[in-house]
Amino acid sequence: MNKIRPIKFETGFLKKVPTAVMVSMGETKVLCVAAIEKNKVPPHCEDDGIGWLSGEYGFLPNAGGERTSRQRANSAGRTKEISRIIGRSLRAAFDLKKIAPHTVTVDCDVIQADGGTRTAAINGGFVAATILFDKLVKEGVYQRIPLKNFIAAVSVGIAGGKKVLDLSAKEDNNADSDINVVMTASGKYVEVQGSAEGRAFSKAEFASLLNMASSGVRKIIAAQKRALKFRGIKF
Repeated sequence: MNKIRPIKFETGFLKKVPTAVMVSMGETKVLCVAAIEKNKVPPHCEDDGIGWLSGEYGFLPNAGGERTSRQRANSAGRTKEISRIIGRSLRAAFDLKKIAPHTVTVDCDVIQADGGTRTAAINGGFVAATILFDKLVKEGVYQRIPLKNFIAAVSVGIAGGKKVLDLSAKEDNNADSDINVVMTASGKYVEVQGSAEGRAFSKAEFASLLNMASSGVRKIIAAQKRALKFRGIKF
C-alpha cells in the first residue's frame, strides 16, 4: 500500500502552551511541545559557539490500551534511543549556529499508539519547533527562523508479502521487514533504521522501500507546510 495514513497537525488548542502540536498519523497520536532555555547550552556546544536542539520521548502509561510503567527519556532502552533519534532529526532541520546561545527541547508524548510513534514524534516535533522559532522571532530573540531543511519521517516495510508505507501496529507486528526513514525535503537521508524478521529483504526490495518512503515524506512535508501556513508562519 503506497499510501500514508490520514495525517493531521492540530495547533493552537492550549492557551498557555502556544507551541503545542497534536500530530495524528492514523490512530497514533503524539503531543509535541517545544520550549527554550535561554543562555544555556551543553558543555560541548560552548567552545563551538553553537546552540542545541534535543528531543525527549515519552509513552504515556495507557497509550497502548493497557497500562505500562511510566517511561522517562533518561532511562535506558527504547525511550532513550527514540529521544536521541528525534534530537538528531531535528538538528538536521535547524541551524545550530543561529540557535546559539540557547537550547531548545521538544517533548514528544505518545497519547495513543498504533504504530509509527517515533516517526509521528519527529513530524510533530518539527512543526512544534518551527512554531516556537516563529514566536521567538516575533519576540526579538532571533531575526528569522533558523530553518535549514524541512524534515519528515515515515516507516516502510514488507507485510504479508506486500510493500507497505506508514505501517500500523498490526502491520508492524506481522511485518517481515520494518524500516524507519527520516529525510529532508531535498531528498537527503537523515536516518535509516531497518531490520528483517523472518525473511531477509533484497537490495532491490530495499531500494523500492526507500523510494516508497521518499513519496511518503513528500506528502508529510506538504501537510507540515499547510499546518504552518495556517498559523501564518512564513518560511
